[in-house]
Amino acid sequence: MSIDPGLLAGNRKPMAGYAATHFRWQVSEQVATITLNRPERKNPLTFDSYAELRDLFHQLKWADDVRAVVIVGEGGNFCSGGDVHEIIGPLIALKAPELLMFTRMTGELVKMMRVCPQPIVAAVDGVCAGAGAILAMASDMRLGTARSKTAFLFNRVGLAGCDMGACALLPRIIGQGRASELLYTGRAMGGEEAERWGFLNRLCAPEELLAQAQALAADLASGPAFANGITKTMLHQEWAMTIEQALEAEAQAQAICMLTEDFSRAYHAFAAKQKPRFEGN
Repeated sequence: MSIDPGLLAGNRKPMAGYAATHFRWQVSEQVATITLNRPERKNPLTFDSYAELRDLFHQLKWADDVRAVVIVGEGGNFCSGGDVHEIIGPLIALKAPELLMFTRMTGELVKMMRVCPQPIVAAVDGVCAGAGAILAMASDMRLGTARSKTAFLFNRVGLAGCDMGACALLPRIIGQGRASELLYTGRAMGGEEAERWGFLNRLCAPEELLAQAQALAADLASGPAFANGITKTMLHQEWAMTIEQALEAEAQAQAICMLTEDFSRAYHAFAAKQKPRFEGN
């Protein structure tokens, strides 16, 4: 029996030509950069930008020209969260069913970020608050600056800290006690503290932040894309596994990776004392 490879590709398509409406989108050398570009308001999110980001990360599952993603804000700030006038104000007037539709939609954005196969690097400078802090938290890695201020502001506006997966994700990044402090108080976490606590992978000079984030993403993009996607999947799925389940799941995942051409390429390159060139298959 023969199967048309085109049928298996499904919706697979290049993303370089994607025309973003509510942020800037650029693809270069298999690295996509999402730039939140409302600097006059410190790059807040709107209903539309939430939805577009959700849909974009969903589409990345089928992208054949993107192997890593960078998220950055324009104008010296990352993201100030949900727009006070375009989101917070209208929410006051909604009934419970519509509010639940909204909170599920924002949670779906985090879900799409976690299940897309590409590693995501957040470049965090300046204000990183509310939903902006969630975007950074939902990324796989975070580079930041000493002047960055990350705050989970939900209790400051009378809401619970359990927003968009914060009570699940944040303790796994910085620990239960530290996450509790930030979610109960809503206080800002400075850049040096964020690095010390493990929220930021490293600090960069503000003028070098984006370049370093893109360099890290480019390094990831040059690696074995299929295997990196498996790593991301297992990092996400093993939260809910026992060690026995995790060991079996990893055994199966690694066996699949051993069938890839990239694994064979790496061996032959090593034997020839050369650097492997991974092609993602």
